Formats: sequence, C-alpha cells, structure tokens
Amino acid sequence: MPKDRPRLLIVEDDQGLQAQLKWAYDDFDIVCAGDRESAIAALRAEEPAVVTLDLGLPPDPDGVSEGFALLDAIMELKPDTKVIVASGHGARESALAAIARGAYDFYGKPVDIDELGLIVRRAYKLWQIERENARLSLRAGEDKTVLGGLITAAPEMLKVARTIERVANTGVSVMLLGASGTGKELLARGLHEASDRAEGRFVAINCAAIPETLLEAELFGHEKGAFTGAVKATEGKIEQAHGGTLFLDEVGDIPLALQVKLLRFLQERQIERIGGRKTIDVDTRIVCATHQDLEAMIGEGRFREDLFYRLAEIVVKIPALAERTGDAALLARAFVKRFAAEMNPSIRGFAPDAIAAIDSWHWPGNVRELENRVKRAVIMADSKLIGAADLDLEDALEEGERSLNLKSARERSDRRVIRHALARSDGNISHAAKLLGISRPTLYDLLKHHDLQN
Repeated sequence: MPKDRPRLLIVEDDQGLQAQLKWAYDDFDIVCAGDRESAIAALRAEEPAVVTLDLGLPPDPDGVSEGFALLDAIMELKPDTKVIVASGHGARESALAAIARGAYDFYGKPVDIDELGLIVRRAYKLWQIERENARLSLRAGEDKTVLGGLITAAPEMLKVARTIERVANTGVSVMLLGASGTGKELLARGLHEASDRAEGRFVAINCAAIPETLLEAELFGHEKGAFTGAVKATEGKIEQAHGGTLFLDEVGDIPLALQVKLLRFLQERQIERIGGRKTIDVDTRIVCATHQDLEAMIGEGRFREDLFYRLAEIVVKIPALAERTGDAALLARAFVKRFAAEMNPSIRGFAPDAIAAIDSWHWPGNVRELENRVKRAVIMADSKLIGAADLDLEDALEEGERSLNLKSARERSDRRVIRHALARSDGNISHAAKLLGISRPTLYDLLKHHDLQN
C-alpha cells in the first residue's frame, strides 16, 4: 500500500461490518481491530489519524464500558487522533458523553457508509489542518505562541520555554517535573522540534499506562518467538526513536528491574531486544517527565540514584496553571476557538462572567481541566457566549468578584480577626478588645457592623 495514504483504524467486533467498512475507503490505509487490547496495539503501531469506534465491544457488547475505556486510552496515548464513535438508536447520551471525553464526532447505527465516509474524511481534513497549523506555528510563530506552539504569555512559562530552547541542541537528557495536566509532553515535543534532531521521530510512551509485563517489550522490542504471541520481530520505542527523541512520561513508574536495563542503554547506547542475542547501536535522545518526587523514591529504594542522574542532567520545573500569570484566560480563548470550529460553530466566545470565573479558579487539574471544561461548555452551551454556569464555575465567579473588591476583602479580614480574638478570649469583650488593641465601644461597633453579635 502507498505509504502516503492516511491511516484509518476501524474498531468493530462485527466481522461482516468490519469487512464492509474496510472496503468502503480505498483512499485510506485501513487497520481493523475487534477489541480494546488489539485496538491499543494498532494505535501504538500504526498511529492512525482517524479512528471509528463502536462503543459496544467485548466483553461488554451490549454496553459502553469497553468503548469508553478504549476512548480514554486513545485520548491518553494519542490525543490528536480524531475518534468517531458509533451511536445506536436512542444513544444520544452516550454520544455526548463520548464527545465530552474527547471524541471528534459520532455516527448512527445502522451505518450509512456514505454518511460515515463524509465524517471520516472531514475528520482527517481537520487532523491535517491541525498538524499543519502546529508546524506553521513553530516556523512562523503565532501571537502568544512560543516553543512548539505552546500558548503562553506568563513570565513563569516563558522562562521555562527559554530554558528548553537553550538546552535543545546540547544533547543532554532533560527531566520535566510538573503536576498532571501541565503540558509536559507538549514541552518535550517542543524541545525535539527545536533541536538538531527535528527531522527524526518524536516517540512518546507513558510508562504508567502499560503493564509491567509489557513495558520491557514496548521499550526494547522483541525477536520472533521471544514469548507467546511474538509472531514477528518488532522494534521497541527506543529503536523507533533512533536519530530522534524518546519521551518517557511518568518515568517514576518504571519497575526496578527494567531501570537497570534502561541505565545500561543510557551508558552504552546499545540495546538487545527480548529474545535476541545481537546488540543494536541506537542514537536516541531521552527526555522524561514525572509528577512524582523521585528523590524521595530514591530514599525509599524505589528508584535508582544512578539512573536519576543519567536522566536528570537538566531538570526543568513546570509551574501549575494557577501559577502562570494570565494564562488561564489566554488558553481558554484558544480552546474555545478550536472546539467551536470542530463541534459548535455558533459559539462566539466567552461572556464576561466566564472570563472572570476562569481567572479566579485555582485549576487543580491544570491545563487538562481547563480544556475539558471548555470543550464541555462548547458542546452544551445554549447561547452564543459561554457563561460561568456553562463552565460550572459559578462559585469561582463569586469568589473572584469578592477577592477583587478591596472593601469586601478588608471586611472579610476584619471579621476573621475579630472571630479569632473572641475565640481566644472565650467571648469576653474586654479581653478581646485588648487583644485587638481597640476600646470596648469600638469593638461593639465592629460587632454590630459585621453582624457578629449573638
């Protein structure tokens, strides 16, 4: 098959429908899977641009649990993939839930091949546009975008981006430290694009998402017959990234036994596939990330100190979204523009109360939480402007409005201090007034003003 044809992964357990769909798209390179395990394997091996996914997969063909689990896995492993889910009669709720989880679109069953074909081709076109936009952002630079298309105007993140740009061409191993959802893979990809390895492959693997029994084969590959199911020799991620960059996400989840083998590769730049006897020279740069405290894990004997120093020649700490001045609103506008174009063109942006709420919220889930809230709001909003209620951030709005009002802030502070003084003095007004450094009449006036009287 021509290598320039886009890849389409069809996940469908009905063999007849699978064959029907497979032969309907001769302009795509088709890969088929009938269950979650084989679909994830195909996703990793083939990296399809578009996936059609029947939510009813074995062992739950009459439900949606397996389909949703697979959708979540795809969004975790390859979030730029356009997933189109199958929705049976009356399954609108499942379709909306799937879109909220990251699916691009849905189609009704029984399948209309022509209609589905239009959705698939539209999804692929959008995938192409997004990839091209990302490439052009890096080459030409868009307003407020820096390293690898990272959207930021925050001094805290601009400092991070400058650090990564400085080390990009040095070849040193880089460790990115930050909470979940802070954009570690985006920064790793940006480092790769800014380096002299940009023409090579950028290969990412989430070490926490793969069972320990499979992780070694994923990283180092295997020879034919190395274990049950090894029907052909297969390159591991380290080999696939030869001449490029390998991103090890959640590196703290690599088991100790495998840490030894990874350390040997970093020292010798050679690997052996599972079941193989031949050493293979590999020129792969390692960039890793974790949200865990690796130094504490070293003290507990769960992470090798010598491996840590091999991986952490340069350590870059990524601030949480709440610590990035002004970035929440900036990112939210970028997300609403993107999701509106994909799913709801009638949306025109945010109402003022939504921007105030976004600016006030503490974002415990970081950029990923912001993206999910905006996506859900784009889908569910009834008006052209998304409000704080659509984002489920009414509480943040109230808190933000109070915190920006100087008089309100002073009154909250006064009430808090008066309550502390009363508690310390067991309700004795004279003692509380002395603690506060004011007279009894003044304290009585303050109690009345702040409605703190019994």
